Amino acid sequence: MSKMPVLFVGHGSPMNAIEKNEFTAVWEALGQSLPRPACIVSVSAHWYTLGTRVMDAKNPRTIYDMYGFPDALYRVVYAAAGAPDTARRAAAMLTPPAETDNSWGIDHGTWSVLCRMYPKADIPVFQLSVNARASMEEHEAIGRSLRALRDEGALIMGSGNVVHNLARVDWHTPGGFQWAGEFDGYIKRAILEGRRDDVLHYERAGKAASLAFTMPDHYAPLLYALGASDEHDSIRVFNEACVLGSLSMTSYLFG
Repeated sequence: MSKMPVLFVGHGSPMNAIEKNEFTAVWEALGQSLPRPACIVSVSAHWYTLGTRVMDAKNPRTIYDMYGFPDALYRVVYAAAGAPDTARRAAAMLTPPAETDNSWGIDHGTWSVLCRMYPKADIPVFQLSVNARASMEEHEAIGRSLRALRDEGALIMGSGNVVHNLARVDWHTPGGFQWAGEFDGYIKRAILEGRRDDVLHYERAGKAASLAFTMPDHYAPLLYALGASDEHDSIRVFNEACVLGSLSMTSYLFG
């Protein structure tokens, strides 16, 4: 089986699950062009836990961890099977080993993207949580520990947003504020130039970094994806844009 690539997807609004736009069109094209995965390991910003958790349910449930959206969004069901054996091996690959935990489910950070990429939901999926106690270096190290799964056909996907400051969202601003573009561009250049240390120490971006997010939950999935990639991977940037002032959709394909 050929080595699978790694994704970091800026997932943006949950409405991307039911609205067609320039971003969802790229997700759909990716699902057609990437090698077919044996399973998908999703690190979603929306499962933010004390310690690292892995869900090993045979049939994980779709959960709706967002509020105030149209009823149509709550009718989306992403009924993919789980991958219990791979999930347990992934848990054991980490130091210390991750706990298995099925109290959560497939959240919108995962299903809003996958319902576009793989609408038939015919590829097994499990989630790995973002460890709220981990440093940036530890997030990357967890991703690095999972690299071997790529050789087994697993698509490792981080789902978050490089810029994610909901307190500053402006529904009347179609693009991004200047500081959002500055931070997004700083991280993009660091990734493309192989300056991983600057991605880990994002505060080096200056004032823009202090505005980019108030919690690292949406930024951290990028580090899991970065860790799972290696120096031989090509890097493709896609959906490079900021929206609503303070959200970045910029995404990366490694490999």
